[in-house]
Amino acid sequence: MTEAQSIEIRNLYKIFGGNPAAHVGAVRAGMSKADLGSKHGHILGLRDINISMPAGKIQVVMGLSGSGKSTLIRHINRLIEPTSGQVLVNGQDVLRMSESELRDFRRTHTAMVFQKFGLLPHRTVIDNVTFGLEVCGIGPDTARKTGLRWLDRVGLSGFEARYPKELSGGMQQRVGLARALASDAPILLMDEAYSALDPLIRTDMQTMLLDLQAELKKTIVFITHDLDEALRLGDGIVILRDGEVVQAGDSQSILLRPADDYICRFVRDVNRGRFLRVESVMEETPGDGMPIASGTVLEAAAAALTREGQDAALVMDGARRLGRLTLRQITSALSAG
Repeated sequence: MTEAQSIEIRNLYKIFGGNPAAHVGAVRAGMSKADLGSKHGHILGLRDINISMPAGKIQVVMGLSGSGKSTLIRHINRLIEPTSGQVLVNGQDVLRMSESELRDFRRTHTAMVFQKFGLLPHRTVIDNVTFGLEVCGIGPDTARKTGLRWLDRVGLSGFEARYPKELSGGMQQRVGLARALASDAPILLMDEAYSALDPLIRTDMQTMLLDLQAELKKTIVFITHDLDEALRLGDGIVILRDGEVVQAGDSQSILLRPADDYICRFVRDVNRGRFLRVESVMEETPGDGMPIASGTVLEAAAAALTREGQDAALVMDGARRLGRLTLRQITSALSAG
C-alpha cells in the first residue's frame, strides 16, 4: 500500500479569460469578481486559496454552485493551470513538473472519482476497474486479480462481467471507486462523487468510504455542496464562496463558531446532535456521572443518559477523565443553533 501524501495549496489564484496574468495584480489588490468581469471581461475562479491537507485525512471542500470547489480540485492534478500560486504534494510543486513528470504523477499519485461515474460503456465492469492498471503497463492477469479484489471490497463481487448500463447508479459509482482504489494512488480526488445518488444510497456510500478510509488512510479531497455530507466525512472542512475561503476548520469549530452570517445560514438547519461531540461542549469541572467515551455525539450521549436515568456524564479518553457533561449542557448546545 502506497503511503499517504500531504497537500499544501499556497496563494492560489485562477482567472479565466484571454489574458489572466495581466489582471492578477489587480485581483491581489482587491478588485472584486464583479468588477473583473464588467471592466475586463475575465472571470475570477479562485482568489488567494491557502489550504493545508494532512496526509491520510479526508479534506472536504464545499460550497454552492459557482463557488470554485471543482475548479480547486482540478488544480491538484493540474487538469487546470493556475494563474498564480503553488500546489505542493509532499513538498514537490506540481505546477513545476515537466510533461513527463506530470503524466507520471497523474498515473501513480492521484485517482479521481467523478459525479457522473465516468465509466466506459463498451467495457465490462472488471475491464473498467482495470483500465488504469492497463495504462500503467500492468499485466492482464495481475490487473484482473487486483480488480476483482477491489470489486469484492466495494460489494460488487459477481458483477465483473456486467456492463455499466446493467447497473444502478449506486453500483456504477462503486465501480468508479473500485477503479480509483485499484491504482493504489495515495491521493483520491472525489468531485461531487455522491451528488447524483439517491439519499439512502448516498448514505451507504459515505459509510463505505469511511470504513475503507479507516483501513487505507488515503489523502482524500472530497468536493460536495451538502453540509451534512461534509460534516460526516471531513476531518477538515473548507467552505468556499465566490472563489474565496470563507471558513476552514473541523466540524466542531464550524458548527460552534461560524465565521459570519453566510456560514450561519449554512449550519442553521443542521441536526447538531448528530455531529457535535461531547468533548466540544463539556466543562473541565469536578463531579460525578456515568462514563461516556470521547468522540460520542450529543444525540447518542443524551440517549444514554436518559436510558440510564442519569443527569450527568464523565467524558473519558480510555482511563483518562476529560471533563463533565450534563443533560442541560447538551440541551443548550443543541438549541444554540
